[in-house]
Amino acid sequence: MRTLVVGAGATGGNYGARLVEAGADVTFLVRPARAERMAAHGLTVESQMGDLHIARPQTVTAATLPDAGRFDLVLLSCKAYDLESAIADFAPAVGEETAILPILNGMAHLDALDGRFGADRILGGSCVIGSTLKPDGTILHISPSCSLTYGERDGSPSARIAAVDALMREGGPKFQPRLSSDVILEMWEKWVFLATLAGSTTLMRAALGDIVAAPGGTELIVALHEECAAIARASGFPPREKVHAAARTQLTAPGSTFTASMLRDIENGGRIEADHVIGDLIRRGRDFACPTPVLDQVYTGLKAYEARRAREAA
Repeated sequence: MRTLVVGAGATGGNYGARLVEAGADVTFLVRPARAERMAAHGLTVESQMGDLHIARPQTVTAATLPDAGRFDLVLLSCKAYDLESAIADFAPAVGEETAILPILNGMAHLDALDGRFGADRILGGSCVIGSTLKPDGTILHISPSCSLTYGERDGSPSARIAAVDALMREGGPKFQPRLSSDVILEMWEKWVFLATLAGSTTLMRAALGDIVAAPGGTELIVALHEECAAIARASGFPPREKVHAAARTQLTAPGSTFTASMLRDIENGGRIEADHVIGDLIRRGRDFACPTPVLDQVYTGLKAYEARRAREAA
């Protein structure tokens, strides 16, 4: 199965590298500067699951991709704010039989991909990973979590998802691949958790345990979590009770140092997925008249950060 990994950053680069390690036919679609660096220095992953160095990874750029032919699978893990440009870049790789596996947060990317390529080509997917990109281009995997979930959006056991599952399982124990028969529900469950985590830690500019230790902190997290879950229920994807309870326990754990990557992005002055993770959730809630007072405060704070960032960059 010819696989195109869009980007070689902290997420896609990690999964792609593990597939290469297992012998899969993987090509990375990267920008010219990243292609030059990878040609000179290879691709390196530092991880408690085992370090990895690929001396000569296969790469293409947007300019050279049209000459590379069609791919069987496109693994898409860009940030939401890069989605439009990523779609334009990888479009030449998509043929009649190509499957696209996006592992972005939220749901809005499915609408964009469906509109460009047709819903029949788009799989459901999500991942849980803690990783970052070092200044020298090394991928630093910083947590034991490294899961990748995928499935047909209608839950069917198709031949192509079986092929994708076989490919992912080639990655061995270095990440945890899992075929789901209810992947859209699982995407919603992750979105509910992530929106609560990102919302609370960015609003308070603190780790979960710090928020819990503050007066009213636990109540704020619980209220935010319930707002997010209510939108999922109204949308037809009620989180499973066991998943919901486990998330609530993790989100309100005393002493937790857990924060969202969105908070780290803010602290580093970077771009954030405010509209994709929080704004789109609020929009969907509006469709069902779901009250969102805490989400609204979160969104105002995130958009204020974006406005300040834009002003200071001008």
